[in-house]
Amino acid sequence: MSLWISKRSLTSVRSARVRAGGRGMTLIEILIVMVLISLVLGGVVSGTGQLASSRLKHVSTSITGAIRVAFTRATATSKSVRIVFDLDNQTMWLEEGDVPMLLQTKDLSGTGGADPVTEAERRAVAEGESLVKGPKAPRAHFKMVQAFGSQSAEGGKGARKLDRGIKFRDIQATHDDLPRTSGRAYLYFWPGGRTELAHIQLRIGDSTDDSDTMTLLVSPLTGKVTIKNGPIALVNPRDDKEASEREDTGGIF
Repeated sequence: MSLWISKRSLTSVRSARVRAGGRGMTLIEILIVMVLISLVLGGVVSGTGQLASSRLKHVSTSITGAIRVAFTRATATSKSVRIVFDLDNQTMWLEEGDVPMLLQTKDLSGTGGADPVTEAERRAVAEGESLVKGPKAPRAHFKMVQAFGSQSAEGGKGARKLDRGIKFRDIQATHDDLPRTSGRAYLYFWPGGRTELAHIQLRIGDSTDDSDTMTLLVSPLTGKVTIKNGPIALVNPRDDKEASEREDTGGIF
């Protein structure tokens, strides 16, 4: 009787092991299927360009934040600041001048800010300007500052590299006659809350399709950045017809 019970117990144990082994194989198979589904979905997303478009938007937002940092820093430190864009290595970093800029805020001509009319007023204006200017200040030398919170071997300490697969298409500021497509481009910021009118075009890889391009438009008076789809050329308005941007409420900053 005991022998029969022992054999029966052994048979039950073996059956339980077989069932347990079967369940283990089923779980492994489920995990394999889930991994395969993830790979397939990842390939579909990459193939449709959704991932690249997401990276393009992320880089646009990052550059917008960098422009805000530079705009604020120039006012806070009373120094000239510039963002350097390396179009060959797809990196960017912040540089700061070593000499503070002094802004003329008082009228020393005695005309109350009005245009001089008489010859005496003109001489007073000329003498006042010469006294205020004094010796010509030396040109500022720029040095890289750690402001973007990242490092890159291509640009050095303090540089930020664009997301994988995203490149600069071209960059132009008002001091450039033509858009820059290689080398380095610069965007300057000055104390008192001013920068340059500029556009920064980003694209997915080497694509020439307009739908794979985003343009960041920088306003000179407010530093406001407007992000638009597609390539948009920089238009330099005439000084005497330039509209005030203080009334501009659109865009992203």
